[in-house]
Amino acid sequence: MVKALVLRGVGVGALAGLVAFIFARIFAEPLIQAAIDYEGSRDEARDAIAAAAGQPVAPPEAEVFSRAVQANAGVGVGMILFGVGMGALFAVVYCLAWGRAGRVGPRQLSLLVALGGFVTLYLVPFLKYPANPPSVGNPDTIGERSGLYLVMVVGSVLAALVALWVGRRLCGRLGAWNATLAGLLSFAVLVGVLMVVLPRLGQLRLNVEQYGSLPTETPRPLRNPSGAIVLPGFDADLLYQFRLYSVCAQALLWGVLGVAFAPLAERLLGSADRRTPVIQDSTA
Repeated sequence: MVKALVLRGVGVGALAGLVAFIFARIFAEPLIQAAIDYEGSRDEARDAIAAAAGQPVAPPEAEVFSRAVQANAGVGVGMILFGVGMGALFAVVYCLAWGRAGRVGPRQLSLLVALGGFVTLYLVPFLKYPANPPSVGNPDTIGERSGLYLVMVVGSVLAALVALWVGRRLCGRLGAWNATLAGLLSFAVLVGVLMVVLPRLGQLRLNVEQYGSLPTETPRPLRNPSGAIVLPGFDADLLYQFRLYSVCAQALLWGVLGVAFAPLAERLLGSADRRTPVIQDSTA
């Protein structure tokens, strides 16, 4: 039973990744190209300032893959593989939840697991460290930024586990509704504390040393030695639209996962007892 559900999760995940890629290719790719164009213009302006000051100018880096390959095959394969991985994880969580979520049916459980995955693995980390297009972000801090984002993801998952534990512990005393609210409140508090503790990207040590203490790593206007602006800062509307479409693509991926997996799980589980877990406790 578990293997069959996981295989269905993998297949649905591939479909979800493909759908998310098509959406991103249509809506987000033009914004990525605009960000790359801005990055090229900024590099040219910076080189011109350095040349005028008699400083050496680094030669442009050669492209390993063309933009066409990156935007189509590269992103497409990457998102499909990501969907496969999330589909497998989704199916495992579904198996763990079945029989432990009260009288929730197969379809409803599929939607709940998809919603939980979207909120826990993407939306909460996004609220602290939102997605950025090319040219937004200091390349010298990419390792530190990746580590902080991973901490946010792990913290969100741990907060979700604590919330589930709180809800189950209080269910018998407060009832399902109030126990659920208590679990959600504990999740919000834990996540909020973590967001306050973790630093903003503009406050990372390398950023403070180079640019001073700023809220974000979004490029500000580029100035020449006399203080005149030679290139404006990164377009705020472009940044907003990119982040909006990033959220939409992830919501679409998890939505397809939940909706497409639901009838497959219902057909497989059939009239199975909703109180009997698919994966039994090791202590049972």
